[in-house]
Amino acid sequence: MTTPILQLQNLKKIFTRNGQSEFLAVDGVSFDISAGECVGLIGESGSGKSTVANMIARLLDPTEGRILLDGEDVTDVKARQIFRTVQMIFQSPQESFDPRRTLGDGIGESLLNVGRSRSQVRAEVERLLEAVGLPPDFARRYPHEVSGGQCQRAAIARAVAIHPKLLICDEATSALDVTVQAEIVDLLSRLMRERGMACLFICHDIALAQNFCDRLLVMYRGKIVEEGPPDEIVQSPKQEYTKLLIDSVL
Repeated sequence: MTTPILQLQNLKKIFTRNGQSEFLAVDGVSFDISAGECVGLIGESGSGKSTVANMIARLLDPTEGRILLDGEDVTDVKARQIFRTVQMIFQSPQESFDPRRTLGDGIGESLLNVGRSRSQVRAEVERLLEAVGLPPDFARRYPHEVSGGQCQRAAIARAVAIHPKLLICDEATSALDVTVQAEIVDLLSRLMRERGMACLFICHDIALAQNFCDRLLVMYRGKIVEEGPPDEIVQSPKQEYTKLLIDSVL
């Protein structure tokens, strides 16, 4: 049996203030993602989705539970130790780039970190830009000089540069208009097929996730309350919360 790319086991996160328990943001979340699979994690703002993502990417430490990547326990490692395996795309692409550096610098940074020469990086950045539908001269532009959709394409190029096994998209399309959303989802689908990546697609739009994902997880108040094939969840939701989510967008 093939080991899943990602395994979460009873993940919990309690945020504290001044040493006192503040609130339980993630409460016993467990799920797996297999190679090449796209799993949608959906729910309203504040349900705990981004907290789960940040723990997987090792930007936050869990209070309890385990995180396994390719069967290896990474619960206590730093983000820089897993960057070859996991990459993340954020909601606001302009904010995820250093405004003082060009898009090409941002895309090529991870390639420099794994030992590529500067000439190799320049050539690879051009290939990556082409792969996400941007012309090579975008390497010389700054984040504020391009549109939101173009900047998100550059962010995708940066994320896939070192061929991660898992891509986390944290509301990666929510700041974009509907037409650009569709273009970005099509781009992600193609790159997943071509590169064999798995994807955790975090989203509050159940209709968008239905069309993109292989499986949906519905999150409410820190817990996974429903999961299954997208069409089954949308057409025959079992939880009242899921029904409310569907009614809000369909």
